[in-house]
Amino acid sequence: MININNILKCFPNRIYTKLDEIFMANSLNLNYLEEIRIRVNRPIILKIGQAETIIEYKVSTEEILEILQHICDNSIYSYQNQICNGYITMQGGHRVGITGNVVIKDGKVININYISSLNFRIAKQVLGCSNKILKYVLNIDENNVYNTLIVSPPGAGKTTLLRDLIRRISNGIEQYKFNGISVGVVDERGEIAAMYRGIPQNDIGIRTDILDNIPKAIGMNMLIRSMGPKVIVADEIGNINDVEAINYAVCSGVKGIFTAHGKSIEDIKLNPALNKLIDSFLFEKIIFIQDRVKQEKGEIDKVYELNKLDRQYNLIF
Repeated sequence: MININNILKCFPNRIYTKLDEIFMANSLNLNYLEEIRIRVNRPIILKIGQAETIIEYKVSTEEILEILQHICDNSIYSYQNQICNGYITMQGGHRVGITGNVVIKDGKVININYISSLNFRIAKQVLGCSNKILKYVLNIDENNVYNTLIVSPPGAGKTTLLRDLIRRISNGIEQYKFNGISVGVVDERGEIAAMYRGIPQNDIGIRTDILDNIPKAIGMNMLIRSMGPKVIVADEIGNINDVEAINYAVCSGVKGIFTAHGKSIEDIKLNPALNKLIDSFLFEKIIFIQDRVKQEKGEIDKVYELNKLDRQYNLIF
């Protein structure tokens, strides 16, 4: 069962009591709790699986600020960099999205004040959710992985899938006689490892090194030069800087596993940067994950494999 005590203790007693009443009265299964959304002068909304529960309690501005103080251990200043990125990572890996009045100077966000919304995204690992795609990603003969792009619509669980994939590759997989290999993760938004005070809150394997809160292109280059990974991993690639860094990684002999948004090859080709990677036939496997409306995380929709002789992608699943 997931542990949300770190979240609940951030709420004022009035809100904590209200949530506790709802949880008890409706016998809600907290294992399916995904979000708690707090908005000024509006009701609290719980996202539980694909359903929502609306709590008729209007949150005041003062309560929002009190919650934020608790999230930041009563030192908002020390969390300023995270706040400027629009989220705070809590102990346990839970992430709190923040909206409000954004203050910009010289083209950079320097503060968010008059906080109007907080979105508590509940951290949970789905161990084993990558089982179905392992056979497509692993290159058993070389005890490595194929250059792989994992594609899905937003909210389909590709980051959860990626996290479990990292764990398996890093630890080793006895079933496939696959020895664990070093993995370098560029965690730009802190969603993969969920670092809290330098410690990953998610299990991402024993041979994994993480750079978080850094642009993917810069992080990839740093990891390759400093840590010598066999595999580089990044979530949601999509700009020209990413393309250059991925090309640098491949030319350095490093394999890569990346994710992107989309439902089809035609979708991802609409992005000029991704189209450049597709047309250069850099990826050996492109795996599409089903939209998670009724399916569990990690359900495969299609798998394309690169035919290096014909220079084209063939549908193999």
